[in-house]
Amino acid sequence: MTLMTITLNPALDLTARLDAMSLGEVNLVSEANLRAAGKGINVAMVLKDLGRDVGLTGWLGEGNQQSFVSLFEARALEDHFVRVAGSTRINVKISEQSGRVTDLNLPGLDVRQSEVAALEAEIERLATRADWFVLAGSLPKGVAPDYCAHLIRLLKARGKQVIFDCSGAALSEGIKAAPTLVKPNLEELSQWAGRPIKTLADQAECARALQASGIPHVVISNGADGLIWFAPDAVWQATPPRMQVVSTVGAGDSLVAGLAHGLSLGWAPEQTLRLATAVSALAVSQVAVGFDDIKVLNPLLEQVRVQRLDALAPAQSNPLSMTHSGDAQ
Repeated sequence: MTLMTITLNPALDLTARLDAMSLGEVNLVSEANLRAAGKGINVAMVLKDLGRDVGLTGWLGEGNQQSFVSLFEARALEDHFVRVAGSTRINVKISEQSGRVTDLNLPGLDVRQSEVAALEAEIERLATRADWFVLAGSLPKGVAPDYCAHLIRLLKARGKQVIFDCSGAALSEGIKAAPTLVKPNLEELSQWAGRPIKTLADQAECARALQASGIPHVVISNGADGLIWFAPDAVWQATPPRMQVVSTVGAGDSLVAGLAHGLSLGWAPEQTLRLATAVSALAVSQVAVGFDDIKVLNPLLEQVRVQRLDALAPAQSNPLSMTHSGDAQ
């Protein structure tokens, strides 16, 4: 089964690592890396490392596409990007020893209406080959925030499942189209709700509101504390092992890849959560996205704690499915 990812605003990521950044001064970088990236591209790389066939689409600048082309060829990823005049943006990520990451995100491409039509035609074609799509990342200049909602509706009309990972106005608009799953972190959820979201009760209230709008699965990322998955009939929490944080870049994308992998294969929630959490934990321990050998996940899988949160489960759930709470194996 092939999965497809959609990255509307890819980037060349320049990641610089240093002990601590001093504003207004010269900073010595200990390690730097320039690579082709974008949330959907990161997701695709991790899915490929998990053994899946993956295709990618979105808009890509003709002016500096070689790094992307080389990556897709090296990782055996199907390249279905629509080429656009100009150069894909460069993002600077400054990663400090403490784990703090400062992003300097440059504007994206200017996309013309003809290129919008070309992308939609490509997505229509890809929809004949895949049932699961991951739509992730920001929007380039000139593309309205409700465009993600338009793509979600386009795919849903063809019976496709859409995992949606975005932020800001695009997240709020995309939610209105009721994708299969959304994965906000606490900051993104607070922006959507218009108030600070901190407690589990706050998260549950937001999740139920999102589910009432037609979104079956709401996964809320709590950073180092793990995540909570509000499924239609149960609530699950996954807590990762404590890791030496090198960089948080790509951790959320790795989590999405793990979720997409398990859901598309029909795995049980605890199995899916265990994998997604382990992949995300591995991501924070390195600068690169993905892994060379899947066996590196084995010790992390054993350390992930997964439990069901019966107290937050919807009242209408089948009580027979909610009688046990504890570490799921």
